[in-house]
Amino acid sequence: MRLFVAIYPPRPAVDDLTAEVTRLRVGVASAAGTNVRLADPAKAHLTLAFLGDVEENRLVEVVSALGLAAETFRDGRDSSLRLRLGGGGSFGRGRFTVLWVDVRGDLDGLATLARLIRFRLRRADLPHDDKPFRAHLTIARPGDRIERTEILADREALHAYDGPEWPAEELVLVRSRPGPNPTYARLAAWPL
Repeated sequence: MRLFVAIYPPRPAVDDLTAEVTRLRVGVASAAGTNVRLADPAKAHLTLAFLGDVEENRLVEVVSALGLAAETFRDGRDSSLRLRLGGGGSFGRGRFTVLWVDVRGDLDGLATLARLIRFRLRRADLPHDDKPFRAHLTIARPGDRIERTEILADREALHAYDGPEWPAEELVLVRSRPGPNPTYARLAAWPL
């Protein structure tokens, strides 16, 4: 099973971002028929940890580790984790270019949650990506299907974007099936 751990922004935050994306050059290019691989708003999420392929018989261990991480996080807080989407940038070059929106708000709390998750996964000897945590939400994978100048213009436009604030209410374990039309299935969730 291919697994990751995420927070899903609420519908109003996703709708606000979707409206912003339609005004960007990638949004205009998509409306004109260019396959800039816009992210599906229904699947918009912040990945806190990517586990990759995990044997199905280890799912109980994953659920236990994530439950402990969420509980520890809740116990150490006296207020909700409040976030908003705003700003942005791009990763990669050429055909590997990814356009993303930044996360703002309680970034210290979000980083603490990501550290707790990775700590619990490591303690359970479960696989996970050790790349440094960078809070972001992917909005498109345009690659080289539009000019680099268009992507740079979108990055600049995203600097002014500031979406609505929202409370992060749950941590979600997701099973993904990659491919041209990836699918995500919620396997478990914990309140934050």
